Amino acid sequence: MATSVAFFGLGHMGAPMASNLVKAGFQVKGYDPVTELLDNAEKQGIEKCVSPHQAVVGVDFIVSMLPNDSAVESLYLDEEKLLEQITENTLVIDCSTISTKSSKRLLASAQDKKLHAIEAPVSGGVAGAAAGTLSFMCGGNHSDVERAREILQHMGANIFHAGPAGAGQTAKICNNMLLAIHMIGTAEALQLGVDNGLNPIVLSEIMSNSSGANWSLQKYNPYPGVMSDTPASKDYTGGFMVKLMCKDLGLAQQAANNSQSYTPLGSLARNLYGLHDLAGNHELDFSSIQRMFQKT
Repeated sequence: MATSVAFFGLGHMGAPMASNLVKAGFQVKGYDPVTELLDNAEKQGIEKCVSPHQAVVGVDFIVSMLPNDSAVESLYLDEEKLLEQITENTLVIDCSTISTKSSKRLLASAQDKKLHAIEAPVSGGVAGAAAGTLSFMCGGNHSDVERAREILQHMGANIFHAGPAGAGQTAKICNNMLLAIHMIGTAEALQLGVDNGLNPIVLSEIMSNSSGANWSLQKYNPYPGVMSDTPASKDYTGGFMVKLMCKDLGLAQQAANNSQSYTPLGSLARNLYGLHDLAGNHELDFSSIQRMFQKT
């Protein structure tokens, strides 16, 4: 009998991740409160469930890809209380990007019930989710992380054990803070070049092979028309939404306050993305920050 997985959160990231598990031969049962997302997932071979409780019956693994602390805590601890239903043989893998406080609460609650759970936030975006090339930043017990590799390897190319509970989330917010910073810098530099008569494709090639090279420039270029398969060339739709970047940058600043760290560029990035969000761009991909620098 195929290994069974319950998957919660079938949006831009979760749906392709769950689909890759189906392709790898796992029996995947899915739930999402958005009916349209659930119906689309069913077309990818994911068994549609009418409730979270139906999804977890008899499964070997639970994977969740949810938007925030409250969604994770509601599912596992407060409202649906899934930790009270699952057995000790089931491993919970929460791939959501949430606060270290919330993640530690989940893992500690599981341990108190003699259950197994890890955090495994991801990097790689929607394209990485579809291609199965995500990076997982895991926090939790070593043995649980090793067991999780059985399914994580079919959704990602890199699986890192950052440390105990909370370490995975810390690694993720550090990564996303840096991502926001170099995305803003890339957009700013590209616009400067265009405003001074340069072709953005030519400038991107020059900088990609020079000291300004970075992931945003080379893999996720924010200028429309430079890369045909990025959100920038699709009116900034279908990627990692601005509102989620704002959430992650807020988590980074919370962490900085807690550790009394100084992150001036991280703080500036949060403010710029916050203003971009307030301007009505919250549902657009985060590379749409390019529009902030364009002349009207």
